[in-house]
Amino acid sequence: MNLLFSNDKRGFYPESWYAATASHLPAFPVLKGEIRADVCIVGAGFTGLSAALHLAEAGRDVVVLEAHRVGFGASGRNGGQLGSGQRQDQLSLEAMVGQDDARHLWDLGEEAKDLVRDLIARHGIDCDLRDGVAWCGSRAGEVAHLHDYAAHMGDAYGYEIETLDAEAFHALCPSPDYKGGVLDMGAGHLHPLRFAQGLARAAAAAGARIFERSLVLQVQEGGDCVVQGESGKVRARQVIYAANGYLGRLQPKVARRVMPINNFIVATEPLGDRVREVLTRDVAVADSRHVVNYFRLSPDRRLLFGGGESYGYRFPKDIAATVRKPMLEIFPHLRGVRIDYAWGGTLAITMKRLPYLVRLAPNILSASGYSGHGVGTAVHAGRLLAEALRGQSDGFDAMAALPVPPFPGGPAFRSPLLTLAMTWYALRDRIGI
Repeated sequence: MNLLFSNDKRGFYPESWYAATASHLPAFPVLKGEIRADVCIVGAGFTGLSAALHLAEAGRDVVVLEAHRVGFGASGRNGGQLGSGQRQDQLSLEAMVGQDDARHLWDLGEEAKDLVRDLIARHGIDCDLRDGVAWCGSRAGEVAHLHDYAAHMGDAYGYEIETLDAEAFHALCPSPDYKGGVLDMGAGHLHPLRFAQGLARAAAAAGARIFERSLVLQVQEGGDCVVQGESGKVRARQVIYAANGYLGRLQPKVARRVMPINNFIVATEPLGDRVREVLTRDVAVADSRHVVNYFRLSPDRRLLFGGGESYGYRFPKDIAATVRKPMLEIFPHLRGVRIDYAWGGTLAITMKRLPYLVRLAPNILSASGYSGHGVGTAVHAGRLLAEALRGQSDGFDAMAALPVPPFPGGPAFRSPLLTLAMTWYALRDRIGI
């Protein structure tokens, strides 16, 4: 079974609020016949589009192949949060790689946020970018950890994160579940599909050739690679794999370390004045659960709420019911609110929740496994891939040095093992361990 076609209609975006409010972007053509390029990129999400834009601006002849539409995968379905740093916090990274390398990773994460904001401004991308992401805890120990972390970031990195006690957090987010948190105004949130479409426009304007509905069947790697599609092929000197959770069997070495999982989001009906029962400021929120809940408001005053995960190929039959359960745990006063949109998406994680950037051969690179932190990291990875193919590999090498071990059990057993682990974590969330 191919994840690309397990849950979606071929060549169409999912029935999400993002798709319903996307910008008008005419379809790119289907690849037919044989063409040549300097670089062929597999996948037109944040990574592939960013790489294409930066390579095309540098004068490279670039072809991008996408099985569905640009931004079809996680790039156009996610929670839209542009987080600071890396997926792992700085305390974890310091313990993992040491103070100096952790500082370098923090700087790269800040560079990623700056890059997203620069691309939006430079190319006039209308994607509702707003500042502010709050993290919160349901228990006193979680809140204490968040406050300690904010203090550490101020002392060690000179980065200011506001601490909020129970009263202050409740004034921001009137949920009876949360007992306090922190507010990072250096982070942000945006409409991810409109952002992806804006990147595609910019890449095409720079000269990149983008082909949609052009599934890649296999890649013959070598000095002159052949990327074979269903109705055409590309001969290229260099190849970038940018398919993330949808890479599958196309690159087994990457697939051993990068595992697809599914996550789900709903959009409620417009809440009108009731938005103040959810958030009193236009910031995004994520909590400290092992299976994270995350939410924000849309410009038309809906609650966009993400929660729940699955580890098989198929989405649940009733996504709205799946997400409504955690939503009502956080906002029980929204019990009668209608859900207008419900959708799922496939992202990719790694064992240590760090991205996997790898040079598979001198002319073949891959980046994936953003583990829920892809809005900034994936766009930045695209630029690092482009720079590495042009011989400027310092940033790429720093990310490629991160420890990303293979999942135990191989493809046959990693999903059941992860399901067992996440079931245990979900139980811990419920019973307060």
